[in-house]
Amino acid sequence: MIVVKDLVRQFKSGDRTIKPVNGVSFELDKGSLASIVGKSGSGKSTLLSLLGALDKPTSGDVVVDGVSLAGLPDGKLTEYRRRDIGFVFQQFNLIPNLSAVDNVMLPMEFAGMRKAARLQRARELLEQVQLDPEKHSRRTNRLSGGEQQRVAIARALANEPKLILADEPTGNLDEQTGEHIIELLSSLSRDHDTTILVVTHDRSLAQKTGRCFRLQQGRLTEEVRTGLRR
Repeated sequence: MIVVKDLVRQFKSGDRTIKPVNGVSFELDKGSLASIVGKSGSGKSTLLSLLGALDKPTSGDVVVDGVSLAGLPDGKLTEYRRRDIGFVFQQFNLIPNLSAVDNVMLPMEFAGMRKAARLQRARELLEQVQLDPEKHSRRTNRLSGGEQQRVAIARALANEPKLILADEPTGNLDEQTGEHIIELLSSLSRDHDTTILVVTHDRSLAQKTGRCFRLQQGRLTEEVRTGLRR
């Protein structure tokens, strides 16, 4: 379970204090698929960075399976990011001159997994996200946008994270490919008990998730519960 308690992140801009995240609280059960919608600049990416321990809050806390991130030293936060979090980005953030399978293997290499084991798991994950086996050895800069996003999702799953954070995962994709990606994320949450939080400005995508939140002026409110409840 992910518990977010009164999370605040503030910045100074001249004489002004800006709070893109201002007192945010919510809980996500294991295996849930949720989304956060909001306009550009509403603080969605800032909130995602806090949940993924890429940034530290001004106050408040994120608790993952009973462990408080606020109390963890930097070394433990690095371990948390490596072990418990998978990131999926709008721009894919793949290494273009490496193959799909090599990109997926990278997080496992950093985690110290043996080469044979990480190669086998990378191939299994690429099959799981339905990338054509003929393209597993193809450099990612020769794959389509939808194929690259599938590789990015497989990479996010590499170390069996508790939580996947997806920042505009369909933003650079056409509508049909975007539909396939959200269906893939839905099946991952349902079939593998992976908790997934999608940040998006696309309300039609958000309506396909089990829970939908809206971030506005740093405040988070839950809007709807859709038909994908678990």
